[in-house]
Amino acid sequence: MFLKCNRRIKDGKAHHYWNIVENKRVRGGRVVQRQVLYLGEINDSQQAAWRKSIEVLDEGNARPTQIALFPEERAPPIDDESVVQIRLKDLTIERPRQWGACWLACLLYEQLGLDGFWQTRLPDSREGTRWTHVLQTLVAYRLISPGSEWRLHREWFERSAMADLLGEDFSIAEKNTLYRCHDRLLPHKKALFAHLTQKWTDLFNARYDVLLYDLTSTYFESDPNNGPAASSPLRQFGYSRDKRPDCLQVVIALIVTPEGFPLAYEVLPGNTSDKTTLRDFLARIEEAYGKANRVWVMDRGIPTEEVLEQMRQSDPPVSYLVGAPRATLIKHEQGLLDKEWKNLRPGIDVKLLCADCETYVLARSADRHLKEKSMRLRRLRALVKTLKTLRDSKRHYKRDTILIKLGEAKKAAGPKVWALLEIEIAPAKTLPGQPPAHIP
Repeated sequence: MFLKCNRRIKDGKAHHYWNIVENKRVRGGRVVQRQVLYLGEINDSQQAAWRKSIEVLDEGNARPTQIALFPEERAPPIDDESVVQIRLKDLTIERPRQWGACWLACLLYEQLGLDGFWQTRLPDSREGTRWTHVLQTLVAYRLISPGSEWRLHREWFERSAMADLLGEDFSIAEKNTLYRCHDRLLPHKKALFAHLTQKWTDLFNARYDVLLYDLTSTYFESDPNNGPAASSPLRQFGYSRDKRPDCLQVVIALIVTPEGFPLAYEVLPGNTSDKTTLRDFLARIEEAYGKANRVWVMDRGIPTEEVLEQMRQSDPPVSYLVGAPRATLIKHEQGLLDKEWKNLRPGIDVKLLCADCETYVLARSADRHLKEKSMRLRRLRALVKTLKTLRDSKRHYKRDTILIKLGEAKKAAGPKVWALLEIEIAPAKTLPGQPPAHIP
């Protein structure tokens, strides 16, 4: 192992960032570097501390030898008494590796026929890189211990048995190789989904009569004015489901079956509106699986009335299940009240109302009722505790301070829980000798 310095110019000043790097010899006599530890930017005093704490031993010498790890511009004094000596006979080297999960992941990979699918689509590189083995390692890693490619390169591969199962070495876990593998997969996305869809039909008798459609987003903590993010058409500012409107993001649309088998996905610009995505996916699914009387299940904010009308007028009609707006429920409130509850299964009751060429379903779940009741009760207890703390506080708050604290408590509890209590605030003016306004 050795120290590697990366030099970066920032604000006109040179910064040196250090890593502990390990050289590993791989197939073909090549040497790749494995990042063992990131040290960050180290100043002179920290460099001196490292010199005092690290010692290199040579079996041919009777006495330990202290060496400097950092190239020095100024050599600080080194105290020989602080040299740490290591007793080699007491050192043990262990390398526990995970084998069972890796073996099962490889077996499932073969059962899905992915090894044969990628054999012709991911040929070996001229340097001898077996991209099929790189991909299989990535798939096993995502299945067993999901994380970043950096973590796979730095930690997971050495702790797994993938090298032994595939007959490979550390070259397939080199960090740049892992990133480049993803770029080679994108052109085969459509063929991959067609292959998996057929496999799911053969192995699990999967059906595609009911499809679940939803969108999510993921954000990037990067400078929007510099770097690749500045020129990317996908990374844009938009509505953030992660409460990070200050970050660039992308929107991910996904279609899955009720069993959880994905059928299609798409990465969209971060400023994409949810209601503009459904029309394209309807056409894509019909092109891939033909027209059928499918049922689309989605959130209320995804379809527009224009798209719903298109689904109703298509041949054959496309059914859908979507949340009804509150105004629609109010419009049909009396009709739903006149209907009787029908038990669908233990704990689930429904009412059906046919009106305006639509079938409205009102559902009642006993488990959901208990869950929401406990949630409201928990917030109510927290609100009462906050109000009692304000009332019994020995500090005499000003009226404006009390109003601010009440607003914070109302926001935390929610309007429905806040409406359960009747709160009175003393008038702003008080008699001489009395404390300021407080909650009685």
